[in-house]
Amino acid sequence: MNNLEQILAANQKFVKDLPAEYIRCSTEISKLPQRQLAIFTCMDTRLVDFLEPAMGIKRGEVKVIKNAGNSVTGPFEATIRSLVVGIFELGVNEIIVIGHKDCGMSQTNSRRLVEKMLARGIAGEAIQMIEKELEDWVDHFQHPEDNVRDVVKRISTNPLIPKDVPVHGLLFNPHTGELDIIVNGYRNF
Repeated sequence: MNNLEQILAANQKFVKDLPAEYIRCSTEISKLPQRQLAIFTCMDTRLVDFLEPAMGIKRGEVKVIKNAGNSVTGPFEATIRSLVVGIFELGVNEIIVIGHKDCGMSQTNSRRLVEKMLARGIAGEAIQMIEKELEDWVDHFQHPEDNVRDVVKRISTNPLIPKDVPVHGLLFNPHTGELDIIVNGYRNF
């Protein structure tokens, strides 16, 4: 079975044997985050089903936004758009940026990424459209701690993010589950 077939088979079994807690939760849990919190983190597979329990977070409590390297590259890119909707439409009033140790982004560079893209058939013209942005994003990610500081600064100084929304920065250990504070957003209040 391929991945899609495995997922659909698992889904059929899950729906057939749906635990009562999910049935109850589907009617009781709001789309609004109970803790009024947004978490912005990396898409690393080691964080799945590990980060939230390590933080004591349950379904329905927070909005989680993920991308490669938990990076913000522009004033109105997808992460900022998601935070704007979270704040103004869904009641988010606090943000936590979470990087992690041993991030794969710190091991790559734009040149190697472009070579892999070309080898898979991506047209050179398409790569030229994003080359500068790709360099700015990939080649400047060397240290997860520095990235967390940079992202916290980009979010907290963005003119679309209200000044009364604290933005914290944490670093997660994907091997132990430990969190370290990099930036305490409450210090700005």
